[in-house]
Amino acid sequence: MTLYARFAAHLNLALDALVLAGDLPAGLERRAITVEPPRDASHGDLATNAAMVLAKPAGTNPRALAEKIGAELEKLDEVSAVSIAGPGFINLTLTDATWRGELNAILEAGDDYGRSHVGAGTTVNVEYVSANPTGPMHMGHCRGAVVGDALAALLEFAGHKVIREYYVNDAGGQVDVLARSAHLRYREALGETIEIPEGLYPGEYLKPVGAKLAADYGDKYVSAPESEWLVLFRQIAVAAMMDMIRADLALLGIHHDLFSSEAELQAAGKPEQAEAWLRERGLIYDGVLEAPKGETPEDWEPVELPLFRSTQFGDDQDRPIKKSNGAWTYFGADLAYHFQKAQSADQLIDIWGADHAGTVKRIVAAVQALTGGETKFDVKLVQMVRLLRDGEPVKMSKRAGNFVTLADVVNEVGKDVVRFTMLTRKADAQMDFDFAKVVEASKDNPVFYVQYAHARVASLGRRTAEAGITCGTVDLSLLDTNELKLVKAAAQFPRIVEAAASAREPHRIAFYLYDLAAELHSLWNLGKDDASRRFLLADQPELTCARLYLARSIGQIIRNGLRIMGVEAVQEM
Repeated sequence: MTLYARFAAHLNLALDALVLAGDLPAGLERRAITVEPPRDASHGDLATNAAMVLAKPAGTNPRALAEKIGAELEKLDEVSAVSIAGPGFINLTLTDATWRGELNAILEAGDDYGRSHVGAGTTVNVEYVSANPTGPMHMGHCRGAVVGDALAALLEFAGHKVIREYYVNDAGGQVDVLARSAHLRYREALGETIEIPEGLYPGEYLKPVGAKLAADYGDKYVSAPESEWLVLFRQIAVAAMMDMIRADLALLGIHHDLFSSEAELQAAGKPEQAEAWLRERGLIYDGVLEAPKGETPEDWEPVELPLFRSTQFGDDQDRPIKKSNGAWTYFGADLAYHFQKAQSADQLIDIWGADHAGTVKRIVAAVQALTGGETKFDVKLVQMVRLLRDGEPVKMSKRAGNFVTLADVVNEVGKDVVRFTMLTRKADAQMDFDFAKVVEASKDNPVFYVQYAHARVASLGRRTAEAGITCGTVDLSLLDTNELKLVKAAAQFPRIVEAAASAREPHRIAFYLYDLAAELHSLWNLGKDDASRRFLLADQPELTCARLYLARSIGQIIRNGLRIMGVEAVQEM
């Protein structure tokens, strides 16, 4: 049990004691009670709002109640002082022995320090990337890929079971365009000089697909009508693009558990099943949409379509699930896909590009209708990334045709730099990715700053051994107030994990690691002006071992946090 969880338990026991003494009514709701660091560190180590939460339902004065709760908490061996602030906030100052104990807890738990059970084994389906299978991954996909993958790891660390899913949009018009583009490259591979018209994919990545088609089928489909080769070329091209996409994702260390095909979904009749299920419940009806705004009646012909009653669930208007030609709309297909996902998960999370913001309401409405509100559903919107080099926009890739590939970026700066940088801002905030700045060795570069902190810890271990110092039983009483302050920062990690998982915000881990690294660097740098503050003192082996123990605990937390982010903790720089 982590320190904050332990004190939450202590607080509950204190409240139980007040109930037994008749100072507090039994059965009061305690879920809103928190135990957290005070906003002002000078007030102590922990603070609780228990008296503020319980006073009104208990029919008593919050400050008076705080005094009684504080008196119970003051009995704890781990508490050195209790104070009451404002109208009833209770501040606790913990003993140095308590913080030394937490230092031991960090290294004893090792890779599991910060791991939580708040997820209680609930299954969460996280769908991310889901780029159209029409070419290699580009940097527009990269941020959502990293955010989704880090979120999946974070949720697992917080006690959830996670399904990592990729939805392959292989049933829309874009894959027909892909097939036609592949046909051009097929003809090119057979010696024909081609020109790629507007609307087809110009990237050179389709040349190997064309060459393979030429090798397998010769000139059989050169002059054949489209109806004879479109489906075949579409299947082959999509498979090749998915192989390319998987390889690109692997460069980022991303591997999905499940790839779901839209074409297979439709072939299995899933949209029809979802429609029938909703019709039985009166949530789909045949109706006519209002004319689009700004168009005259002459420009628009009313057509009866099957409409989902999304307005019952907060949407602006009811939405068609089929087009006038009988084909499924994007929404109709997505509705069926989410219906399928909900069969095997308690919660659904979609990671979408910000350009999909307009469709959030309708799909949220659909999931609510399809699951009776029982499946929690969340959409995380991710803003685009602007690529720069020394402040100037990066030129497009010739190979890709009209964008910069993810592979090119990863190959230049490395997986860890890309992943960490993608998590240095909230997902819904705009981001600049400057090739020069992300590899800069400075405090202003979070990737370097956190990695350097871990490398310093690893270096300290090596240099301590080289100095002939071996550490057996470590005397942690040698650590002073400044050093124990670092332990207090380290002890925040379990709280950060739970808060980040609850908010579905993996960037909070990156922010925390940067702050923790700053605390370590600050303590380390004291040794530049005062030799006695150095972590390694060859003539004081016991103090060196205590400081090494402290440093290793920080290194452990940095490793745990970086593992959630999918970033390696380097040993040297």
